[in-house]
Amino acid sequence: MKPFWQRKTLDELGPEEWESLCDGCGRCCVIKLADEETGEAFPTSVVCRLFNLDTCRCIRYAERHRLVSDCVRLDAETVREYDWLPGSCAYRRLAEGRDLAWWHPLVSGDSQTVIDAGISVYGNVIPEPAVHPDEPLDEYVVRWVHEP
Repeated sequence: MKPFWQRKTLDELGPEEWESLCDGCGRCCVIKLADEETGEAFPTSVVCRLFNLDTCRCIRYAERHRLVSDCVRLDAETVREYDWLPGSCAYRRLAEGRDLAWWHPLVSGDSQTVIDAGISVYGNVIPEPAVHPDEPLDEYVVRWVHEP
């Protein structure tokens, strides 16, 4: 039998299935800067204050939208609208008709493969509170080296 993500559309997924699609890369949690003229988003190496650098997970996940006003809300509709989502994102991949990558934990059976494949932000980001308030975030803009 095919796995659930190959049998169902994003709209058909239950809450547990939806959550399991997150590979834990942390790219949604990096602070992005937008070009005011083009709307293009530029990721920085700075992550949300609720991001745990060791686990690449939110420390207050259930409360994140209340605690961080601009926390990303991903659902089947917004995934199709967020063109800034990396090509590696499972939600984006499935929305575009692609399958999960070999390194995705649901495929590999190991959450370490996200790090091994260079997809995770692990070891490459700093927490928002570490940035001085007078320091411009544009100095932290990054280009992801590996974008499958």
